[in-house]
Amino acid sequence: MSGATQIRAGVMRPEILIPVETAGTTRRTDDHAGGLEIGSLLRVIRQPYFGRIGRVVELPPELQPLESEAHVRVLTVEFADDRSRAVVPRANVELIAG
Repeated sequence: MSGATQIRAGVMRPEILIPVETAGTTRRTDDHAGGLEIGSLLRVIRQPYFGRIGRVVELPPELQPLESEAHVRVLTVEFADDRSRAVVPRANVELIAG
């Protein structure tokens, strides 16, 4: 989805792209978009866990509600420093190559 708009020098309208399966294409069946999988090393990039590093221990497939009432995919991370765990939105982490 793109919400980009432009007022001058040409019209750009918001757009939504919907993939269409065609003969000979394979459908992605895993739910680990972006390379996330159990054991992946990551860093949280939003509060309240900003900057903490840990490993993915769970990737629930169902959407979870947030305080903002949005429903998003989440993951459970175990932090390296104290082995505590937290559930964070998948969009709030970045993978660490290694």
